Amino acid sequence: MLIPLSEDTRTERPERRPAALTAGLALILMAIAAAFSYGYAHGSLVVPGDAGATYRNLSSTGSLFAAELFGWVLILIADVAAAWALYLFFRPVQPRLALLGAWLRLVYAALLGVAVSNLLFVRNLALPSDTAAALGPDSLQALTTLHLDAFESIWSMGLIVFGGHLLIVGWLAWRSSGVLKAIGLSVGLAGIGYLAVHLCSAFLPQHDRLVAALTAGFVVPMTAGELGLAIWMLARGGRPSRTA
Repeated sequence: MLIPLSEDTRTERPERRPAALTAGLALILMAIAAAFSYGYAHGSLVVPGDAGATYRNLSSTGSLFAAELFGWVLILIADVAAAWALYLFFRPVQPRLALLGAWLRLVYAALLGVAVSNLLFVRNLALPSDTAAALGPDSLQALTTLHLDAFESIWSMGLIVFGGHLLIVGWLAWRSSGVLKAIGLSVGLAGIGYLAVHLCSAFLPQHDRLVAALTAGFVVPMTAGELGLAIWMLARGGRPSRTA
């Protein structure tokens, strides 16, 4: 049974503005850091299907890999801040559902942290050391590939949880009288996209064409969902509604 909207959602309260600003800034920071760490740095260093080239990239461009790791740390901090701020902002709509959404994002952040820990192992493997010399190039490349695959797999599982979080946030945004319905719809579609893509990736890995098709089909809402929410939070979140 749905909990009806409280009186506090019909007129914006001043204390919701700081929560909106925090959420908006955290989401923007996360988008920028993810574009650099995964889109640029990780994509430049990791050569799919070529363990040797990947290991050479990682060992020869340590500063870029260190910058990627720093970006992931920023993403983890921003995720925690966004979870708390979104809970505070949407708590007047449906408190228990807002709390569940926050917990799902925190669980996702924990899984992301476990995934990123594999990149720390990769960094240690790429640094010159007596242990690395004893292992030899073949073993180093195999271990590097193993940890990179673990990073991708664990992060993918976390994005299933993240999709559930976005579904809840999208529903809360749709129900909130102060938020544009289009924002709630786009965030909800992003949640469905993350769920569909990463459930198939985790449990139907043999159907790679299906995963690719789902990714292509949901790329726009998955990209624009949280970004649109972030822009709206910064511009309008928590402000008093305009009256004619």
